[in-house]
Amino acid sequence: MVTQLNHYPAAIAQAAQRVNELDSQIMAVQQLISREEGNADRLSAFDVDLKNDTQRKARRFEVLLTHQEYQTAVNTLMRLTADKANAIAHLEYLRNQFSVAKLEARLEIAKQLTDFESRELVGL
Repeated sequence: MVTQLNHYPAAIAQAAQRVNELDSQIMAVQQLISREEGNADRLSAFDVDLKNDTQRKARRFEVLLTHQEYQTAVNTLMRLTADKANAIAHLEYLRNQFSVAKLEARLEIAKQLTDFESRELVGL
C-alpha cells in the first residue's frame, strides 16, 4: 500500500491517537485492579483467623484468584498492553514510511533537476 506523501501526517496522528486511547484504557483497568487488590488486602488484614503475614498473603491470593472481575481485569490488561505494543509498532512504521517517502520524493526532485541541467548543457 503506497500512501501519498500528504496523507501520512493524518495517518500518523490517527495512529498516535490510538496509542493514547489504549493508554487511557490501560489506566482505567489498572485502577480497577488496584481497587480489587485493596479489597483483598482489607479482607485478609482484618481476618482474625489468620495468624501471620504468610497466611494473610495466601488468603489475599485466594480472594483474588476466585474473584471473576479481577481475573477479567487482569486478562484485559494483558490484552490492552499487547494492543498498545502493536499500536506503537504501527505508529513507528508509519513514521518510518513517511521518512522514506520524503527521501524518495527528494531523490526524484534531484533527478529531475539533474536531468534538466544535463539537457541545458547539451542545448536541448
